[in-house]
Amino acid sequence: MTNDALHSLLPIAGWDDERAREVEISGGPDPILPTPFLIGETSAAALSAVGLAASDLWELRTGRRQEVAVDTRQATASLRSGHYMQMDSAPVSAARNTVMGVYPAKNGRWSYLHCNFPNHRAAALGVLGVEEDRDAMARAVAQWDALELEEAIIAAKGAGGMVRTMDEWGQHPQAAAIASLPLLEIVKIGDSPPENLPDGGRPLSGIRVLDLTRVLAGPTCARTLAEHGADVLKITGAHLPNIGYQEYDTGHGKLSAHLDLREQDDLETMRGLVREADVFSQGYRPGTLSDRGLSPEALAEIRPGIVYVSLSAFSHVGPWASRRGFDTVVQTVSGITSRQGELFPGDSPGPQFYPVSAIDYLTGYLMAFGAMSALARRTREGGSWLVRISLAQTGRWLVERGQASESELQDVPPEFTSEELERWSMTSDTPMGRLVHLGPAVKLSETTPRWSRTSVPLGYNEPVWPERGA
Repeated sequence: MTNDALHSLLPIAGWDDERAREVEISGGPDPILPTPFLIGETSAAALSAVGLAASDLWELRTGRRQEVAVDTRQATASLRSGHYMQMDSAPVSAARNTVMGVYPAKNGRWSYLHCNFPNHRAAALGVLGVEEDRDAMARAVAQWDALELEEAIIAAKGAGGMVRTMDEWGQHPQAAAIASLPLLEIVKIGDSPPENLPDGGRPLSGIRVLDLTRVLAGPTCARTLAEHGADVLKITGAHLPNIGYQEYDTGHGKLSAHLDLREQDDLETMRGLVREADVFSQGYRPGTLSDRGLSPEALAEIRPGIVYVSLSAFSHVGPWASRRGFDTVVQTVSGITSRQGELFPGDSPGPQFYPVSAIDYLTGYLMAFGAMSALARRTREGGSWLVRISLAQTGRWLVERGQASESELQDVPPEFTSEELERWSMTSDTPMGRLVHLGPAVKLSETTPRWSRTSVPLGYNEPVWPERGA
């Protein structure tokens, strides 16, 4: 089937339209779940690009390309893979904090408060001057101008935003800044000689990935690289807040260690890991790691030939470049929740989130696609490379794909069939228990995507690399 979204990705890797012929996309068109946004087409496109990039690396190893296949329905299910987990036969709760959500503000406007992380919840409660109680928060938000509350929450180092329409977002200076950027940038940031891929029988065998990301998008990138043979070491700090169940979902294929980058000894350990790494993936706000000597340019000096993958919420340009954000925040400010609420009202009135975490997972797949494309460039021509994307750029790409017509949105099932979910799922014996979860959604003709390690708790391993390809 034709996939226009895939064709929009091909030039990023320097491919012509003929490369799309190497992918078999099945599963039918949008709408697949109750949303007007083309989450099926875009998820199939992003995963197809991942498969083509893996095939590219395989060709560099063997001289052979692989056939790639993606089922659109399975790809769409992957956009909420955390929803389908069971631990020891019991569902894993993915419920959000009870005070997180959208509240009516003054003059008919709406405000979204992101409260899943305790520090962001504390910021919202501090600005509103209330205890952690949804009714109390609703009464407080009702006294605020939505735009003023947005600015107050951000000033308090929280996260959230005023609900905007798509037209309103289109007039915003940050939307204009994002529109000046491509979806994904792959930029050469240093010179180094070409490097052959390490020995191994998979596209990314022996490639070492440092994963300094959190929540969903960045961790999905590293999980995707692990599917194709990369050795992934996730680094986080014991002092940083986290949402434990998300690690079950995004931790497949990874080792996990704690480092506190505020401590000089741990920072030196990190630099030692970088010297032996191939990919460094980070999701801090632009410039945050520069103070630790971990900017793209600094790492290109420490490890010539590094592929530095950088994720942010609203890109590195514009007035919101340093603003905190998540998938739900981008949905809120860009008009997605406004449109979703018009077509699919919820149990309570007002804006609604789409039924997946599309921006998060799509961004993760695109980061992995960019990382593999940069590794191919390093193999062919050498150099250190920066791969740069933001949640807001992905959101713009999703929205620009268009929408399903309202007539097509009648009676769209809210869930996949039990037979489909059983076919797409697998079981892993983890240190936490027996985990049922979705398996990889890309199919390759020679090297079946798989995870060679199971999810582990944060900090479960030591911060050392395994033998390459072990």
